Amino acid sequence: MVLVSGGLDSATLLAMAVDLGYRCHTLSFDYGQRHRAELAAAAALSVALGAAEHKVVGLDLGAIGGSALTDERIGVPTEESAGIPVTYVPARNTVFLAVALGWAEVLGAEDIFIGINAVDYSGYPDCRAEYVRAFAAMAQLATKAGVEGRPLRIQTPLIELSKAEIIAQGMALGVDYAATVSCYAADDVGRACGRCDSCRLRRAGFAAAGVADPTRYRPQTHRHS
Repeated sequence: MVLVSGGLDSATLLAMAVDLGYRCHTLSFDYGQRHRAELAAAAALSVALGAAEHKVVGLDLGAIGGSALTDERIGVPTEESAGIPVTYVPARNTVFLAVALGWAEVLGAEDIFIGINAVDYSGYPDCRAEYVRAFAAMAQLATKAGVEGRPLRIQTPLIELSKAEIIAQGMALGVDYAATVSCYAADDVGRACGRCDSCRLRRAGFAAAGVADPTRYRPQTHRHS
């Protein structure tokens, strides 16, 4: 089971899981995010990277709001800010992992891959190793598989890698990063704004990796820092 958003990190994650010999079922969420172009990218990447099956689950996290990614009344920030930014979606990874846990049980999968990262990230509390350990402990108690002595493993191979290291891994595995959508404010065809946190981290990662940035930007936005 591989959680695939359509972004740079999850594309690399899927390529790594396939390279390790896993038969991968990919899962994406239509959760009310403003950057819905990532869903088309996730589907295309799942096919291109050899996933056995791709599923999209609909969730309306916009119903509770509280994030610039799910509430149109909250603007996506274009400047760095202190603390946890408004692009944090309350409980998102917990909800996503819970659904993944259920489908993993249905499929008999033993591993769930999630591309969270604690190095080049925006300060989200659900991207930390201690969070993953806590969720894995809960999952063992909450599932039939766990109770029967077959606990599902939560795999986070990107968690301690820099963005440049993630890109290097993906390049070695043939990931087409031009086909990924990372931008929090991507337009309907997946072109990036070049200014949000995600765009800044992505652009800096390509620069640090010494790789030409293949991102499709909206006209003139690529010149912003």
